[in-house]
Amino acid sequence: MRSSVTGRRAAALIAGLTLPLALGLSALPVLAAPSPTPVPVAPDRQPGTSADGVALLRIVVPDDAALDRLNSLGVDLAEYKKPVNDGIEVHAVLSPLEAQELRAQGFDVRGAISDRADAAANRSERDSAIRSADAADAAETDTLTPLRAEWFTSLDDQRFLAVEVKSSATDAETVLTATWDSGRGTEPGSGGTTTMSRFTDAGQYMYHRFNAPLSVTATPAKVTVTSSRGGTVTVPVTKWLGERRKPPGSHYVADFVDHYMDPTEVTTRITALAKEFPRLTQIVDLPYKTNGYRRAAQAQFGAVAASTFYVTSKKYGSEGGNDLSVALVKPETPSAPLAVAVSGQAVVVTLATDAAGAISSTARQVADALNADAAASALLTASTYRGDPGGGLVAAAAATRLTDGLNAPASVSRQPFQMKALRIGKARDGSKTGVFLYCQEHAREWVTPLVCVEAAERLLRNYSHDPRTKKLVDGLDIFVLPSANPDGAHYSFYDFNMQRKNMTNHCAATAGDPAARNNWGVDLNRNFSVGSLFDGYSGASSTCTSATFAGPAELSEPESRDEVWLTNRYPNIKFAMNTHSYGGYFMWPPGAYKLPGRELLPRADFGTENYFWDASGHILSAVQAWRGTAIWPGRTGPVPDVLYSAAGNSADEHWFNRGIIGWDFEVGADLYDPATKQFQAVGFQPSFAEGHEEAMEFAGGQIAILEVARAFSKDKDRPESRLQVTGRTPASATFTFSIDEPANLYYTLDGSRPTLHSTKLTSSGAREGTQRITVNATTEVRWFSVDIAGNVERGYRPDGGGGGYRKERVEVGKKP
Repeated sequence: MRSSVTGRRAAALIAGLTLPLALGLSALPVLAAPSPTPVPVAPDRQPGTSADGVALLRIVVPDDAALDRLNSLGVDLAEYKKPVNDGIEVHAVLSPLEAQELRAQGFDVRGAISDRADAAANRSERDSAIRSADAADAAETDTLTPLRAEWFTSLDDQRFLAVEVKSSATDAETVLTATWDSGRGTEPGSGGTTTMSRFTDAGQYMYHRFNAPLSVTATPAKVTVTSSRGGTVTVPVTKWLGERRKPPGSHYVADFVDHYMDPTEVTTRITALAKEFPRLTQIVDLPYKTNGYRRAAQAQFGAVAASTFYVTSKKYGSEGGNDLSVALVKPETPSAPLAVAVSGQAVVVTLATDAAGAISSTARQVADALNADAAASALLTASTYRGDPGGGLVAAAAATRLTDGLNAPASVSRQPFQMKALRIGKARDGSKTGVFLYCQEHAREWVTPLVCVEAAERLLRNYSHDPRTKKLVDGLDIFVLPSANPDGAHYSFYDFNMQRKNMTNHCAATAGDPAARNNWGVDLNRNFSVGSLFDGYSGASSTCTSATFAGPAELSEPESRDEVWLTNRYPNIKFAMNTHSYGGYFMWPPGAYKLPGRELLPRADFGTENYFWDASGHILSAVQAWRGTAIWPGRTGPVPDVLYSAAGNSADEHWFNRGIIGWDFEVGADLYDPATKQFQAVGFQPSFAEGHEEAMEFAGGQIAILEVARAFSKDKDRPESRLQVTGRTPASATFTFSIDEPANLYYTLDGSRPTLHSTKLTSSGAREGTQRITVNATTEVRWFSVDIAGNVERGYRPDGGGGGYRKERVEVGKKP
């Protein structure tokens, strides 16, 4: 809402601003000197782009008196007021002439927030939405495309139903309702009915779904979805997860973690494993040491911003900074000068006094004096609070010891951390398919390193007596990095449990005060080089105190460079799993998009996407085998489809740069409470009893990933495909292909020989089925398929000159 004025507001304002000084404008409060040129704004934000150039602009005044004066002039002020470093920011609706006159009188008029062009764009968007809705209303019916309809059990054999359906009518007025039976042969609707939720991402309609799987008492056989636009579809309900898994042998051992472990303990644990199993393991020292669990020591003086300053040691606290002290002394004499003295590690500031003997030193003056003194500035730097001018008077203070504020025990080194990976395999010479298991990129995710440790223990301690384990260790080259963020994880354990990032402080002095210490660091899973913030992708921040700070540059952090080094150094690595918490997700690339428009990184091709889905059944069934936890279908898929955009994440780095098929676990699935019939989140650090269960079940998932990788390495089976005509009209024919395993298919329609450069079969859309192809004349289709392991259908050589490809004639005009 804006303040109301008369219809002659503009004229009155201009007249008021041009009155002679004798009539009172000289009484305006002293304002900040106007900038020689207005604050620059983007061209599409400049006043004047619409008919009369009226825009909502920022004005910064020094105090409330100036704001009152601005209001008395009849300025059309919005009901908005915010303190800023140099005064008070308010917003006003101004024409270009009004803005010019205010600047001429010393008012600090800044860039536009919005103008009439924005309103026009909003109206245009609204009109488009209305037209879309009207078109949907005018259509006979919408078309419903079923994406998934599945039932599953989770914990205590509780049954759940999950359904996803996409409507051709994308407007928000389209309502979908799901109805299901109580099993084969029962009446439709006997199981229940509910309205589905409309799922949008980045402003774009994706599909309809349940916000959470629905608890059902009986296993449905069919579900019918109807639309308020008239569309309807009935589909069978299939089982999600729960494939038959041969139970481990009676001598198979598990459960090797009994408490949360910090990175020092974890590293000691894998080092001990390497010593115990030297024929099967080795430690890989990663080349880039971290910054270390260490910080400069600091002390802050003052209670309000204007009177506050803080000091920061030049050395890390553990290397002498914690030994420094600063005292602020009030002399007993009037008119005393401000002075700084240093004796060893003690800095004493004698404050200035006025003629009456009162302290007259401001925070800015004390900070400047400390920085100007050669002896003091060799030990520390001083800054006012978050860029404040520091005009307030300081108070005397007894000698205050600087501290780095770190509370970890002495067993945690303060030096740069040597990250180590445990390499497991009988043949560690690069000849076997490599798998990279890495955990705890985010410090506060305490369960995740337990997952990696548990998986490593199971592999080594079952090797001698469990045939399946022996096949994995003999047939693969496995790299386990239990904590990819050791510094941040130590900080999370001992100082601030919600720490997400590492400990490297890239903030300038204005954001470097002790009160911001829990916000420093880089989000390592936003620091990689593909789809990054620096490439314009969404889901990371350039603000150094943001939880998703991407760092000053791609791969700026040693931790992320270590991951890249490992996957480059060992090019046999073909699979990876990045384990996070929490929420119970199973995801894969692409993981980021640009805004506006939700411009995704390239999706995985048709064959690889199907491989991701196909493998997920095996992997998630292994997770479920421990205690029955089911990862929901709606939390399985490419990262942006089920979660959000994550610019610069590591899975995209490994997939797009090195072709590594990588997944992301989010351990800690929601727990269902039968009493309340609600799912409850478990958080980053659940009780260890729950954390232990999560570690056990997802370690099973990591073992299953190894099984997928070994099957890949042994795969010699050639795919088989066939062409299926799905529809005909007198003037066209539509067909698609089916393949007996995840594979890419290449085809031609012009009679030419198909190669790897021919058109590649795609999916119909996100989470939809196989592409359908329409031809308008009788066509000979030639094609071949090749699976993820490189096996080509019928042994065809697409780079050669012979035949062997598939071919079939699709006729137009033939009766359906």
